[in-house]
Amino acid sequence: MRPPESEYDSNRTSPAFHPQASSSSLPPSPKANGHITNGYGSSINGSSKRSRSPVARVELPGATIYDDSYIDREEYIRLVIQSLRDIGYTESAATLEAESGYVMETSRVAKFRRCILEGTWSEAENALKHLGVAEDDGLWEAKFLISQQKYLEYLETGKTTMALHVLRNELAPLHMDPEQLHPLSSLIMCTDAADLRQKAGWDGAHGSSRRRLLVNLQSYIPSSLMIPPRRFVTLLDQARLHQISQCIYHNAPLTSQHFSLYADHACDTDLFPRITTTILQVHSDEVWSLEWSHSGKFLASASKDKSVIIWSVGSESNPDISLHLHLQDHQFPVGCLAWSLDDTILLSSCEQVINMWNTESGILIRTIEAHTDTVSALAWVPDGSGFISGSQDRRINLWGSDGKQRDSWGITAIRITDLAVTPDFTRLVVIGDSAKDPTLPTARGDSVATSAAGRNGNNNPSPSAPRTQEHLMIVYDLTTKQPELSVPLGGQLTSVKISSDSQYALVNHAPDEIHLWDLFTGRLARKYTGQRQGRHIIRSCFGGVDGNFVVSGSEDGNVYVWHRDRAILLDVLTGHGDGSVNSVAWNPRNTQMFASCSDDSTIRLWEPSACGPDAESSSRLAHPADSRHESEPNGKGKGKSRESWVEDDSAP
Repeated sequence: MRPPESEYDSNRTSPAFHPQASSSSLPPSPKANGHITNGYGSSINGSSKRSRSPVARVELPGATIYDDSYIDREEYIRLVIQSLRDIGYTESAATLEAESGYVMETSRVAKFRRCILEGTWSEAENALKHLGVAEDDGLWEAKFLISQQKYLEYLETGKTTMALHVLRNELAPLHMDPEQLHPLSSLIMCTDAADLRQKAGWDGAHGSSRRRLLVNLQSYIPSSLMIPPRRFVTLLDQARLHQISQCIYHNAPLTSQHFSLYADHACDTDLFPRITTTILQVHSDEVWSLEWSHSGKFLASASKDKSVIIWSVGSESNPDISLHLHLQDHQFPVGCLAWSLDDTILLSSCEQVINMWNTESGILIRTIEAHTDTVSALAWVPDGSGFISGSQDRRINLWGSDGKQRDSWGITAIRITDLAVTPDFTRLVVIGDSAKDPTLPTARGDSVATSAAGRNGNNNPSPSAPRTQEHLMIVYDLTTKQPELSVPLGGQLTSVKISSDSQYALVNHAPDEIHLWDLFTGRLARKYTGQRQGRHIIRSCFGGVDGNFVVSGSEDGNVYVWHRDRAILLDVLTGHGDGSVNSVAWNPRNTQMFASCSDDSTIRLWEPSACGPDAESSSRLAHPADSRHESEPNGKGKGKSRESWVEDDSAP
């Protein structure tokens, strides 16, 4: 943009904030020569208060920044000028304007910006017509936003009569959606300015509301006239996200320590958790389920041996692992586990019984026997106020944190195998089987009669027994308890996990598949294949810093890891003994650690190798009291060493 000479230095600094960000998340306004004016640089007409020699304009051939580039030079220079002003280098920006002959924005744009920030609303509305705002709905919507701000500011200062005038003569005639207008009119009843700001979700004229308004108006003005805020940073962020999407082993937080503009991003594959660093061998029978505490400091394991163990897992700087509690007061094998939000209560289920344990003392707080068949799923609600249980008796119950029943879904369409609550507290995702015959998956996972379960003692049913099963995933509205979505699927469903953004449901699906369902669209987004699953309940999970991995056990005794978005099989991790790897769980705090459990009665912790892929140091094994430490044969347990843990204090 090359305006007349009189407009070369007419620019104001572009706002440095996001249109939907909260006031606390808005970046600090840049300084200009040590002064702040309305949150923007105080440099006027692009000149410093110090005198300086004139800068000669440089005339360059062509219109792109390089001969072989498609990037327009004017656009590039204007974005650089904006960035320099945003971070406070106003003199450098003014010098670049003079040398290039390009300005960030014209005097009309600068005037419009000033009118919004200073609250001269009539001038701002008049300026809209000269900024390329189309004479259609866009112009009316822009005027509505300006009049809305004016209305709120009048109410804030107690000028109710003037606010009513704006409401009746400016906002109402624009014929906007009544759902927008009615809440505004109700604000007249607010008792004071603080009440107004709270009910309107607005931080006042002296907060960031005018800057937010400016950003919202930006969408109606051509970007070539008024550059979107922080445009250069937006482009760099897009480049970074693209690089992350190409890094299939990405597992690093979004910090300057892990990203540089000097080189493309790529995570070191040696930092991916693929080495067994610890083997825990205290359970005396198959280990069926694992759950990390929310703090990532404790790991709970449930076993066919009728016990639950809570392990204390140290930090990287203090990697000691110890048996914190051994909860053995179960009458049957234990199938499900769930930690309370504050990690003070652990739920466990065995057959129809739910136990509530104090995780500090190991005291059994309460025993719940409300279900009439196996309790196959437990999940705390995201606000920590209670938990939900699902059973093969087709019932879903809501319990308070004290263990008292608060609500019930009644009889559902399916015998429930698993359920999960979305983190945004809006949906309940339930999977199960509507079959009327008794050959349904148990808490263990075998397709056996739902009474005290096949491999727990009963014989398997005849393979020729008739089956009329319909396998369903049902998504309920958590408030109304009404189903939003019901998806019939062709195979047995054994596990469901929800992504941290509440968008995806990860469902283990026999035979030999894991499905990723988009809950926003109700469509299947991905399939992951390679693992083996046909007879047992296998549990998978999301993992990594952004939940960008899918990890699952398998009936072939291995652990499988995929890239979530690209469905690429990244690793098949060996080490467990005979039988199925039943469950996996990724540490919610240490994104470079996950755990797996198996029919071989062991739990394995997986972490990056300390010495690279050829590391030969043995892991330390946690054994029962009557065992000694020794490295596993055949390379099992290779990886970085941890301090040893034994139950017997006399052991070396």
